[in-house]
Amino acid sequence: MPRILIVDDDAHIREVITFALDSAGIAHRTAADGTQALAAFAEEPPDLIILDVGIPEKDGFEVCRTIRRTSEVPILFLTARDDEIDRVVGLEIGGDDYVTKPFSPRELVARVRTILKRTRHPEPQVADDPAAPLQHGKLALNTDRFLCWFDGVEIPLTQSEFNLLNHLIRRPEMVHTRAQLLAHLYGNNIHVSDRTLDSHIRNLRAKLAGGGCRNAVKTIRGVGLRLDTCNS
Repeated sequence: MPRILIVDDDAHIREVITFALDSAGIAHRTAADGTQALAAFAEEPPDLIILDVGIPEKDGFEVCRTIRRTSEVPILFLTARDDEIDRVVGLEIGGDDYVTKPFSPRELVARVRTILKRTRHPEPQVADDPAAPLQHGKLALNTDRFLCWFDGVEIPLTQSEFNLLNHLIRRPEMVHTRAQLLAHLYGNNIHVSDRTLDSHIRNLRAKLAGGGCRNAVKTIRGVGLRLDTCNS
């Protein structure tokens, strides 16, 4: 059973989320502020964190940055601020998705299930050897362990970044439209802003470049994205 850490200083919101997760058969624990959240994470790392941005002690962004130093656990941000800047910042520092308050508990559970599905049950290998990594030039992915390397050096990626790269590397010669990429990452029934996809693409490019794989994700203007040569 997946384990969810719910972090929100509003007791009513925590109650709504716990009821929704209970109904879906998903185990959970809660924290009311940033300090409690980090303590709970250290004590028992969850499979996903539902993290409110505006929590006391340490806000959600600070909690996310701290966790990202050691873990790529999926993080779903909650925000009461109807401000695109906050949502984009959350994604750029390592968040996987966000939900704006007030939210539908059913939508929240749907997003949780979507994230858990792609992180706990990765796509099957297409290679003859299930243990063999997917490779494109010097770039390699191990989908069983969610690991990425370039020229033998590991590049840490969030689950969303990994799944985006995983989709591109399977057909590197194909130009993937934005609609196809959004559907792959979030499913056809969940509406996600283009800015969410832009943030994941920008982060993926920066991390690949930092690992020596520059200009790997190429934009084909007016069409979409494809994976370019990954040898330098």
